[in-house]
Amino acid sequence: MQLRKATRKKAKIRLGLSAVSGGGKTYSAILVAKGLIGDLSKVAIIDTENGSADLYAHLGDFNVLSLTAPFTPERYIEAIKSCEKAGMEVIIIDSISHEWDGKGGCLEIVESLGGKYQDWAKVTPRHQAFIEAILHSPSHIITTVRRKQDYEMIKDGNKIRIEKGGLKEITREGFEYELTINLELDTQHNATASKDRTQLFMGKPAFVPSEKTGEVIAAWCELGEEDFNIKPGSEWYNKVDNCVTQKELVELYQKNKAEVDSNPLLQQLISNRRNQINGKTLSAA
Repeated sequence: MQLRKATRKKAKIRLGLSAVSGGGKTYSAILVAKGLIGDLSKVAIIDTENGSADLYAHLGDFNVLSLTAPFTPERYIEAIKSCEKAGMEVIIIDSISHEWDGKGGCLEIVESLGGKYQDWAKVTPRHQAFIEAILHSPSHIITTVRRKQDYEMIKDGNKIRIEKGGLKEITREGFEYELTINLELDTQHNATASKDRTQLFMGKPAFVPSEKTGEVIAAWCELGEEDFNIKPGSEWYNKVDNCVTQKELVELYQKNKAEVDSNPLLQQLISNRRNQINGKTLSAA
């Protein structure tokens, strides 16, 4: 057991896309995957959606592994391992909802055991093994998950009424917190981040995922310790910190446009400084 300083290492992305039916989960996942590695022949889709992936064959030469019921955690894990052994650099799991609420999925397994609370002691480790297969894969992983209308029971005096709640992801609660990025898509395919460890998308305006999205994520994944030239005291940190107006930030960006555009961390540093300036009583540019 040894204490060490935290270091930034190159990473594999764990990206989640959630939407209601027709929200563009599969299409968006394929475009992002292409942007991630630039070669769809190294992308595999684990398709649980009755061949929906094949509808997008015109986008490129990606691979499809059809997964049918029973949708047990073990069969998902087997599919992931098969894609890894085939050398796939990006694995799209479309979708993970069946592992939780499909035929042979976790909820059905618990019900078959008797549906008692203690039955989860047998099923939870199986579900967790599925999560671990995603988190520890040597490939980039993109998961899609269905969202559905949630309802709440409201007590009104002696009566109980049902009211609509928000949209709920059809998987075990908390799954998104295992991911690097989780994007929620609306019916117009616009995405907003509900979880984002990269800080590339959190708090930003809604956008339509594209190949460019994948390219931006790929650049973040490739940043290692040697790329962290923005720590306090570094040259870039001081340049940005010395800007006290929006005009100065814009001038700094324009002088170093190529370098900034290729480095998401520099983009974030400048964005953070802009937000600081907006929150201060500094002179406006």
